[in-house]
Amino acid sequence: MGNSQQKLIEKAAAWIGDSRATVCLTGAGVSTESGIPDFRSKGGIWDRFDPKDFEIRRWLASEDIQRRYWEVAQDGYNLVRNAPPSSGHFALARLSRHGRLKLLVTQNTDGLHQKAGHDPCKIVEIHGTSHVCVCVGCGSKLPRSSVHARVQSGEAIPRCKDCGCLLKPDAVFFGEGLSPEKLSRAVEASKEAEVFLVAGSSLAVRPAGGLPERARKAGARLIIVNEGPTRFDAKADIRIQGKTGDVLPALVSLVLG
Repeated sequence: MGNSQQKLIEKAAAWIGDSRATVCLTGAGVSTESGIPDFRSKGGIWDRFDPKDFEIRRWLASEDIQRRYWEVAQDGYNLVRNAPPSSGHFALARLSRHGRLKLLVTQNTDGLHQKAGHDPCKIVEIHGTSHVCVCVGCGSKLPRSSVHARVQSGEAIPRCKDCGCLLKPDAVFFGEGLSPEKLSRAVEASKEAEVFLVAGSSLAVRPAGGLPERARKAGARLIIVNEGPTRFDAKADIRIQGKTGDVLPALVSLVLG
């Protein structure tokens, strides 16, 4: 870690240490270090699917797409449920446990923040979760593990046992709206933040990618930690280029001493 980067981390740590309301947004860059490829990387979902197949109306209308999804998703779900949290996940959980993180908003659906020990009540999974399935008809929910077992046993397109409608992961597909309650909670926390920390997100996907802008306009200091460029780099107060698994533990250790 270079001297200039260390100084940026020290400055960011001082801001978070003084903040009474720090909010963090995490993206795929936190979980790639746990072995989960992002959508666009080799081995990611777009290697095996046309993104248009995740448009909700197209998905619901095609048994072929549904069958292929559940066939391929078996390996994907095994990868997600067996993935270990990264050092970045553990660092943010530690920061939260010590009362220095008001809310964590994550674009990820893998549940690794919870696995790292982060209090679920202090997390907004703005794009839903891969660990639950929901019926598109009656809205009933059940553990993904039970649906996964049914698919492994030969049920090509799982359906709700109560109403017979299709089951899908409780993660947001293209064309689906976000949960109004989750979005409202994320927006309100962002507007009340004194420090807004972005970790592992390019901020390309809205509305989550627009949260830092809301926070900045409301007076928050903006810290961005990401390996690659982000849409909001020019407006960040501190921009730290690097892996979240390296930067976040160093940052949190300085905040907590």
